[in-house]
Amino acid sequence: MATASPENLLDDIINTEQQEDREEQQEFLRLLETVILTILLSIIILITVFGNLLVMVALCKDRHLRKKKTNYFIVSLAFADLLVALVVMPFAAIELTTGQWLYGEIFCLVRTSLDVLLTTASILHLCCIALDRYYAICCQPLVYRHKMTPVRVAVMLSGCWIIPTFISFLPIMQSWNAIGIEDIIEERRTLTGGSNDTSCVFLVNRPYALICSAVAFYVPLALMVLAYQRIYVTAMTHVRQIETLQRAGSAPVTGTDPVVTVRCSTSSDPLEHYRLRATPGSSSSEHPPVANSRMRIETKAAKTLAVIMGCFCLCWAPFFITNVVDPFIHYSVPWQLWTAWLWLGYINSGLNPFLYAFLNRAFRRAFLVILCCGDERYARQGSYSHGYTHRACSAPSVNGTSMALRLSFLPNRSYSDNGQSILANEQESQDSLGPL
Repeated sequence: MATASPENLLDDIINTEQQEDREEQQEFLRLLETVILTILLSIIILITVFGNLLVMVALCKDRHLRKKKTNYFIVSLAFADLLVALVVMPFAAIELTTGQWLYGEIFCLVRTSLDVLLTTASILHLCCIALDRYYAICCQPLVYRHKMTPVRVAVMLSGCWIIPTFISFLPIMQSWNAIGIEDIIEERRTLTGGSNDTSCVFLVNRPYALICSAVAFYVPLALMVLAYQRIYVTAMTHVRQIETLQRAGSAPVTGTDPVVTVRCSTSSDPLEHYRLRATPGSSSSEHPPVANSRMRIETKAAKTLAVIMGCFCLCWAPFFITNVVDPFIHYSVPWQLWTAWLWLGYINSGLNPFLYAFLNRAFRRAFLVILCCGDERYARQGSYSHGYTHRACSAPSVNGTSMALRLSFLPNRSYSDNGQSILANEQESQDSLGPL
């Protein structure tokens, strides 16, 4: 019987030690990757919970916020995003970090249904907010009050929660999404763990992929694009109307610093606020170039709408494009790419409070009161007056929208504009073109 030479024994020992070192390094890298991934996902979940919870608490504590119809869409959106962070994200994070599903087949279906329900509800809320702004800014005041009655708001909010059930719990619990692809699902389960007790596989057939993607993303996206496009056009029309009134109706007041603000009387959206400033001591014929003022306002409005639509499309477009394409390419999209796109969509639930509430001055004041333990100094920050009289004169309707023209001057200054006396005040209207 042949015996191994000392050289071969030494090579075996060296190879064994090198293999053990490689395994230790791989184990360390896997552990490090798991730790970093856990920290990153935990931060995303905590930020989403904190932001949306703060929005809901602010509405409950501030009665001024409860008077605005749009804010009910925002708080319902925050509730949907909060549930995404509390119910959907943690289980997705556990499955991603551990590499297996430990909660059984039934809860896999429930978790998947909740995922589709809540993320779709969040997207539909964004669509309703866009439509609310469209009616507020682009329609006449009576039309807005007719369209956005409390009953209509309640119906729209109910639709945001009921419609997603028809593409989530109903088809998923009945396995309609798996019709025709049962063999592919079983094969995928075998590859990922052998049974659904260690994996939660969710694949969809072509009809479900098309219908679900259309209801949850493509139709709301089209409505949002149309609404915000009309809002932008109407906003620029208002700016041009201000310039016309400024050139034709402003009387010179030496030593003053006039500010012209146009405000839509039916909504609190800062897209409704526009300000044009003249240089001190100038007359109506000596205003700064109109093109510069228009360019600044148009740029700011365009940036605002670009941020809203850009964040929404950036977060959800990759997932829903892949969702439609994957069934037509024999489900060849890698699971790593699916996971990345899905978590990018989850991140949208964390961005929504910043886009739709934190950029709103009224919400920011409420947040300061909450975070500063009820310090009322922040309650109505920026809305103080010094005893001067405030009056607004009505301007003509612009594109069917009733506008109020208010000019702010130094104290105790007044002048007549088209027969209407305008008393000025020291307070300067804040210039905001945030999302709300």
